[in-house]
Amino acid sequence: MEAPVRSLVLWFPDWPVTALLRDGAAESGPIAIVHDNTVVACSASARADGVRRGQRRRDAQSRSPRLEVIAADPARDQRVFSPVVTRIEQFAPGVQIIRPGLCALRVRGPARFYGGEVAAACEILDILAEQQDLPGVRAGIADGPFTAQQAARATRDDDPVRVVEAGGAAAFLAPLPVAVLEDAALVHLLSRLGVHTLGAFAALEATRVRDRFGPHGLRLHDLAAGSDSQPVIARTPPAELDREVAFEPALEATEQVAFGVRIAADEFIAGLGAVDLVCTELRIELSGERGERSERVWLHSGSGSGGAFDAAAVVDRVRWQLADDAQNRVLRSGVALVRIAPEAVDAASHHQPAIFGSGPDDRVHHALSRVQAMLGHRGVLTPQLGGGRWLAEREVLVPWGDRGMGQQPRDRPWPGSLPAPAPATVFRPPRAVEVAAAGGGLAVEVDERGTLTAAPAVLTEGGRRREIVSWTGPWTVDERGWDARRARRAHRFQVVDADQGAWLLVCEDGRWSAEARYD
Repeated sequence: MEAPVRSLVLWFPDWPVTALLRDGAAESGPIAIVHDNTVVACSASARADGVRRGQRRRDAQSRSPRLEVIAADPARDQRVFSPVVTRIEQFAPGVQIIRPGLCALRVRGPARFYGGEVAAACEILDILAEQQDLPGVRAGIADGPFTAQQAARATRDDDPVRVVEAGGAAAFLAPLPVAVLEDAALVHLLSRLGVHTLGAFAALEATRVRDRFGPHGLRLHDLAAGSDSQPVIARTPPAELDREVAFEPALEATEQVAFGVRIAADEFIAGLGAVDLVCTELRIELSGERGERSERVWLHSGSGSGGAFDAAAVVDRVRWQLADDAQNRVLRSGVALVRIAPEAVDAASHHQPAIFGSGPDDRVHHALSRVQAMLGHRGVLTPQLGGGRWLAEREVLVPWGDRGMGQQPRDRPWPGSLPAPAPATVFRPPRAVEVAAAGGGLAVEVDERGTLTAAPAVLTEGGRRREIVSWTGPWTVDERGWDARRARRAHRFQVVDADQGAWLLVCEDGRWSAEARYD
C-alpha cells in the first residue's frame, strides 16, 4: 500500500447557503437548505436558533419559526464554486474538487513556495477572504485527503488551520465517531456491534473486515486507521473559450462594432472546434463607454448540422443585440467592450452533416436563417404559445431562434385563463357585439355579484342577429386588484348560435365583445 501523501483540504462551511447568497438571493432571516426533507446546510442565524445539519425539516422549523427553507440545488452549488476553485488554482495549482464547498490539493508545492505548510494555508485563506469575499474558510493539513478533511472540520473560528503531523493520522482519527465515514449502512451496523469510534473500527482485524464488508469496507477501514492511500487527483482546468474585444476609442456605429468582432468570432468558433465542441447557446455582453451594460443569451433553433453557431451567426447576434439596445436605449454611449462566451456547448460529433444530405428541417432552418440575416433579428417571426389569461396574450410572435425568450411562462397557474380546447380564431382586437334578452328586449348585463340580469337570447355581431340556443358562464377574471389604474374585472361566456357557431364572449363594464370563435 502506498504511503499517504501530505494533503491540504479547504472546507467552506455551509457552502450551499453561501452559494445561494452569492447567486443573488437576499438573506432576510434564518436559512436552511433541505434535501430529502433533511437539513444539509444552514446559515449562522439559523444555527443560533438551534438548527443543525441532519435535522428533519419539521424539527428545524420548530426550533426557528422564521426559518426560510430552500430546496437543495447541486447545480447552483457547483456553478458558484467553480470560479472559486479557478482562483485557488492561480496560486496553488492541482486542485481536486471533492464536492462543492470542499477541495483538496497536494501541500508539498505550496509549502515550498510560501515557506511552510501553515504559511501556504494561511496565504490561500487570506486570498479567498480579500479577493473572493469568503471569510470563514477552514483548512486542514494531514497525511491523505480524508484525514485533512477531518482536520479542517476540527478547526475553530480563531484558529482556521489545523495541522496533523506526519505519522499522527491514526491517533488524530481514533476518537472521532464512525459517522464521519459517511456510509449510513456501515455506520448503523457498526453501532449495533458496539463500534462507535474510528479507533475501535481500525482495531478490528483487516481480513475479517474484508470478509464481512468487502473491498469498500476495507477501504473505509484503512481510512479509519489513517492509511489514506488515495492521491489528490487534480482537475483539468476548463479551456478558455471566451473572447473579448475592446474598442479604444469607443465605437458608435453598429456596422463598425460588427466588423470589429469578426476576428474574435472566428477565434471563438476555432477555439471550440479545437476541443471538439460547438456552441448551442451564446452569451453576448456589451459594455458602454459610460458604464452601461447589455447582456443576453442567444439560443440556436436549428437541429442536426444547423444546431450550432458559426462565426457569421455570432457576428449577426452582436449586430442584432446592438440594434435592439439602440431601439430600447440600453446603451447610451459608444461600445467599449464586447465579450462572447458559450452559455451551452455540445459535442461536435452531434452536429456533423448527414452523409446523404440534410433533411427538410435543416433546409428550412438554413433558408430562414439566411432571410433573417438579410432582414434583421425580427425579420422572421414564428408563433408560439405563451402564458396569460387572455387569448391575445397567449399568441406570441418571437424572432426565429429565440424560443420564446421573455414571454410569460406557460407553467404558471394563471387563474381565470381559458381551459383547453382553445378557440381557433382569436379576434385582434375583440369585436364589439350586443347581447339581448328574449324577444329583442333589454340588453343583458352582469351585476356586481356576477349574476345576469336576463338569459342571453340574441347575439348581434357585425349587424347580423343570431339566435343563442345555448350558453354557459360567467367565468369571472379579476386582474391586478392591487393597482387601481390597471385593475380589470370581466366575465367570460361561451354561447352557441342557431347556425351551430360557438363564440367566446366577454362582458366588461356593461359592454360585450367577442374574444374568439370556435371553428
